Amino acid sequence: MGKNRLEAFSDGVIAIIITIMVLELKVPHSAHFHALLPLWPVFMSYVLSFIYVGIYWNNHHHMMHAVEEVSGGVLWANLHLLFWLSLIPFVTAWTGENHFETGPTATYGFVLFMCAVAYSLLVRVLVRKHDKNTTLAEAVGDDRKGKISIVLYLVGMAAAWFAAWLGFAIYVGVAVMWLIPDRRIEEKVVEESEQEEAAH
Repeated sequence: MGKNRLEAFSDGVIAIIITIMVLELKVPHSAHFHALLPLWPVFMSYVLSFIYVGIYWNNHHHMMHAVEEVSGGVLWANLHLLFWLSLIPFVTAWTGENHFETGPTATYGFVLFMCAVAYSLLVRVLVRKHDKNTTLAEAVGDDRKGKISIVLYLVGMAAAWFAAWLGFAIYVGVAVMWLIPDRRIEEKVVEESEQEEAAH
């Protein structure tokens, strides 16, 4: 089956996720700038979550560009990813409202961990579905950065129980690692397109 509906649905869900997150930024009743100061934890958690959602959208877009069709297994794997992404607004608000206390910060890390696991599963299902698609398989490779991220989320969750700020700092570090979209797939697609054009 075609991939267009999967892409459209995923884009719509991610757009709604971002909308829900920004709605948690409550407008202060005062017109003075100092009224914004109490909102800094909520704003900081929003910024980090926005970056994470943007990273997933970017990499999801690049990955889907490398495939031609999807299967039922791919649809379910994609829904699994969207489920965990849809929990980001909740943990973002909980973490911000409670000024990065231990429980919310560790839970935030757990949701990020599950998002990473779900994305990794989606990648594997797509590679298995397109076992003859060397572009996708070579671009994904052993996905070392994805595996490192999963480990760091676990470390961040554990660290949050001792010092919440440390767990949050680890989550920021992983985001920085992924801030530049993963260009492996994009480069392989461009390379393959150039080879096809040269052949003609």
